[in-house]
Amino acid sequence: MSQPDLNQIRNIGIISHIDAGKTTVSERILYYCGEIHKLGEVHDGKATMDWMAQEQDRGITITASSTSCRWRDVWINLIDTPGHIDFTIEVERSLRVLDGAVAIFSAVEGVQPQSESVWHQANRYGVPRICLINKMDRIGSDYQAVLEQIQERLGARPVLMQLPLGEEGEFHGIVDLVNEVVQTFAEDDLGVDIGCSPVPEELRETVAAAREAVIEAAADWDDDLLTDFLEGREVAAERIAPALRKGVLAGELFPVFLGSALRNKGIQPVLDAVIALLPSPLELPPVSVRNPNDDESLLLPCDISGPLCALAFKVLSDEGRKLTYLRIYSGELKAGETLLNTAQNVQERAARLFRMHAHKRERIDIARAGDIVAVAGLKDALTGDTLCGAEQPLLLAGLAIPEPVVSLAVEPRQVQDRDKLMLSLEKLQWEDPTFRVRQEEDTGQTVLIGMGELHLEVVIRRLLDDFGVEVNAGQPQVVYRESVSAEASHTETFEREIDGKLQRGEVSLRVASRERGSGNEILMPSLDTEGLTEEILSALRETLTMALGSGVQLGYPMVDTSVVVAQVPVTPGVTSVLGVRAAAQRGLMLAIRAAKPVLLEPVMALEITSPGEFSGKVYGGLQQKGGRVEGMESREVVDLIRAHIPLSEMFGYMTELRSATQGRGSFTMEFSHYNKVPDSVMVRLGLK
Repeated sequence: MSQPDLNQIRNIGIISHIDAGKTTVSERILYYCGEIHKLGEVHDGKATMDWMAQEQDRGITITASSTSCRWRDVWINLIDTPGHIDFTIEVERSLRVLDGAVAIFSAVEGVQPQSESVWHQANRYGVPRICLINKMDRIGSDYQAVLEQIQERLGARPVLMQLPLGEEGEFHGIVDLVNEVVQTFAEDDLGVDIGCSPVPEELRETVAAAREAVIEAAADWDDDLLTDFLEGREVAAERIAPALRKGVLAGELFPVFLGSALRNKGIQPVLDAVIALLPSPLELPPVSVRNPNDDESLLLPCDISGPLCALAFKVLSDEGRKLTYLRIYSGELKAGETLLNTAQNVQERAARLFRMHAHKRERIDIARAGDIVAVAGLKDALTGDTLCGAEQPLLLAGLAIPEPVVSLAVEPRQVQDRDKLMLSLEKLQWEDPTFRVRQEEDTGQTVLIGMGELHLEVVIRRLLDDFGVEVNAGQPQVVYRESVSAEASHTETFEREIDGKLQRGEVSLRVASRERGSGNEILMPSLDTEGLTEEILSALRETLTMALGSGVQLGYPMVDTSVVVAQVPVTPGVTSVLGVRAAAQRGLMLAIRAAKPVLLEPVMALEITSPGEFSGKVYGGLQQKGGRVEGMESREVVDLIRAHIPLSEMFGYMTELRSATQGRGSFTMEFSHYNKVPDSVMVRLGLK
């Protein structure tokens, strides 16, 4: 591939709830763009973008895959993201670097919980979107209901760009409202040839009304078009897309298309919309960067001739070596070039550059602003690090990392694999910021911490498949948090002779609870206080921060706790940094004990899909587990039940749900908030 102009590049992602059809859509995009010559299906384990053995076995996307293709004269960098909540970090880091996205909704299930999550993630990063309502051929499909849900649940303004031809199993084409033509997709050539014909007479009135709604949305972004619309003049098709584009780029309009990816219908119009409605790197606002030396902020436009600046948004352990995915925001990167990793203040060498096609590589010599590439040779880079030229240090904003909530103890089956296990786990932590490893000091156990049962299952399988390490695993456990429920003050004095030298320190502090979800807060006295030095204050903050990482009940991290350091009396020649550290650590522990410590458990937002005749049984099961049902929505063939429930009650729930619904129920859940554990759990844990 030759390097295209910046205005001929689209960096897009496919986002949606699990099983809405992301990977199937991606497969069709690659096929129609000529990148692959045979369609692979997810259910057969042969989809191009699902290249991991586990993805093929499970029929789900686990890791975000990047590829490149060309549609008409435009180069598309495409990232297919997972839909399962356990792999939400893959969506987070993809959206952090993308310029646009295609949000997919099932015409049957509509806006599902993870649809909402990825939508809000895209809002956070200001990513313009178009939408595809997929599975229009399925029984129970209702695109109008999905449009209403987009408005109500997502607070967005959808603009329907097409009308369907045929319902459910009879769906065979669409009416293009902008160009007022009928498009049909041939069955015998996998939808490659698109038949175009005029709108039939019986549909003209319906099409005219729907087209008027499209023009009305576009008119909000073009004054001349608005004038013609209000005065009843005909609006030419070529004037509509540029006006809609302005609304899409502003994040106010979300054009909606219809299709059935599995039946090869409706994908090419989405590709045309990607080009016509989503932005090139040049059309995005400049990124905000800061100089780490003087903390000065500046705006960096996408410019090949500008200073080199790139974000490492994904790290892959590839045959034991790091492969780092970069989004280039400014400048040029050449193979063999030395870079500054600003986040870690180390120099790195970009030994080789690749354009990725799922797990296959195409070697390139240079990458430019607006591009997404992979780099081999970066030894220290992790997700969220900034890479730039050493002559002009720059630092980009990182990304939000969700907290893992499920833990699992493991041990190698072979004693000689102990060191190999720890090395393998370290490599898996390179890749996944939501995966943590903890060594239990008391028991010597290795504890894996992840986003859910599936996340940890995938890690254990990868230990075997990728690193040849077999492990014995315990039962999944809840990762609790600790906090305080009252306010308490304490003054602690430390005085001891160590190595022949007197170490003394005194700290007065106060702890109190904060609102749930607000995080910890440490307030220090001002540097103007008599005798206080920067060294003492820095040591004090570091000690208190580390102490909050382990509570007084079960050693889980403290959350939503305020620590106010009231006084740190300093006696010149007597008060020492070591003494202050010791006083602060013990003082905080005693203050927390006096402030009525509480144990918090993760509560999950749950959505269950169940046939209507089994909903009563599902309700009853949730109530027995201490779940709080928030509401139910009845659709043609199923009920959607929403509830909040403690994570501790959800281990093995899929088996229970299938039993209650004769194998026809399913559920999704995501972390909602932490809540105080009930007394029964406190008794079971030996805290009462």
